[in-house]
Amino acid sequence: MIKQFIKLEWKSFLRSAAFKTNLALKILMVLGALYFIACFLLLGFGTYYIIEKALEKEPFEVINKILIFYVILDLVIRYFLQKMPIVNIKPFLYLPLKKNTVINFGIAKTAISFFNVIHAFFFIPFSIVLIIEGYDVVNVIGWHIAIMSLIYCNNFINIFVNSKDLVFALVVMVIVALGALMYFNVFDLTAYTSQIFTAFYNLPYLAIIPLLLAVALYRLAFNYFKTHFYLDAGLASKVAVAETDNMTWLNRFGSVSTFLKNDIKLIKRNKRSKTTVLMSVLFIFYGMLFFTGAVEAYDGPFWRIFAGIFVSGGFLFSFGQFVPSWDSSYYPLLMSQNIKYRLYLESKWYLMVIATIVSTILASFYLYFGWQAYAAVVAGAIYNIGVNSHIVLWGGAYIKTPIDLTSNKKAFGDKKAFNVKTLLLTIPKLLLPMAIYAAGHLLHGELLGFSLIVVVGVLGFLFKNRVFTLIESIYKTEKYKTIAAYKQTN
Repeated sequence: MIKQFIKLEWKSFLRSAAFKTNLALKILMVLGALYFIACFLLLGFGTYYIIEKALEKEPFEVINKILIFYVILDLVIRYFLQKMPIVNIKPFLYLPLKKNTVINFGIAKTAISFFNVIHAFFFIPFSIVLIIEGYDVVNVIGWHIAIMSLIYCNNFINIFVNSKDLVFALVVMVIVALGALMYFNVFDLTAYTSQIFTAFYNLPYLAIIPLLLAVALYRLAFNYFKTHFYLDAGLASKVAVAETDNMTWLNRFGSVSTFLKNDIKLIKRNKRSKTTVLMSVLFIFYGMLFFTGAVEAYDGPFWRIFAGIFVSGGFLFSFGQFVPSWDSSYYPLLMSQNIKYRLYLESKWYLMVIATIVSTILASFYLYFGWQAYAAVVAGAIYNIGVNSHIVLWGGAYIKTPIDLTSNKKAFGDKKAFNVKTLLLTIPKLLLPMAIYAAGHLLHGELLGFSLIVVVGVLGFLFKNRVFTLIESIYKTEKYKTIAAYKQTN
């Protein structure tokens, strides 16, 4: 049966509308995987001797002390990058297949994922080095099993973090709280965790604890998916009080207001869109890395405009790059109606402009770090409104990835959003403003650099109608390809 599932996965990959993109990505992913495997292998064999020579400390003690950060970082990276166990269950529901088989296959897809296997390329060589250096074989094996069990615990925790908002909130609060306590020197977390990791070596039979924990988390994940193994699972919900919000204040935008109201309701009601709004708020604080001198590599003046574009354009990039994918669930119906494509696109543009203005106002606290910091944000906002808003909508025509509004997964991007056209459109979004600012800065200082960015942004705004005519024609050309792609389940 597992063999049949694998065949279906392979056929789904070959028949996908984005097959060429997927194939190119798979090749790049294999090359990237080989690179990271080589890096982990080298680190596995060399870390012991690097620590011994550079720090002149006991390498095993140092590793045990920092392992807690390794485990936490692994969980964070998994949340953003690891694909959740997804199986298209619709075709299986009317077939004589056991639920347990389908669910086990879905979870097994994560168990053998790169995010689990890659750690073995570090810990196996490192364990071999420990044995070579005279550490007891049985103790090293017990320690190794314990660490790999914790890695798999992260795998199953990540499933719940992506599926349950409460678990996500709890994990974030725990990580933030521990980080704050260590930052303010309330207590040293590593002093306690290093003893636990050392105990796995001194008492190898303790490895049974994280091993049993991993098994327990697997069972919890299995039961969770089994409970929701229905097409209508989670659709019904009890509503105590019905509320209406006509958002009449949007009527001032005329015909566009209908689409604006629909977009705002979509954002308010769905998990994925709420995450996008949260992400755009986090982008506001991205400038702290550039304007505070926290990262020495970002102290250069050319990085200021880069930061300004991201600080003011968080919503523009995170929301705009997936137009029209936000409407993928009803896009065919939408296109069958007698509506003007121009109005549909303008509503998305207005939404991004409003969000950019709000972000710029909220980012006014950067004045504390000097007028240059906030000038970069304002100049970046004008460039975002005049240029990047159009480029983002243009790039959206080539992204044919449907969005699951009920899931947070891939809220930070999607591998299927990658193709040559969208990659080329990244140049005027990020590299062009940096080049324009650099030219002005080198000719007559930062004031001219900011002024040139503003001028380009204003020119983009003045030519809005001509640009929209071009974008509208591109969307109409791609219309039927997009509809066909949205109808695919994988």
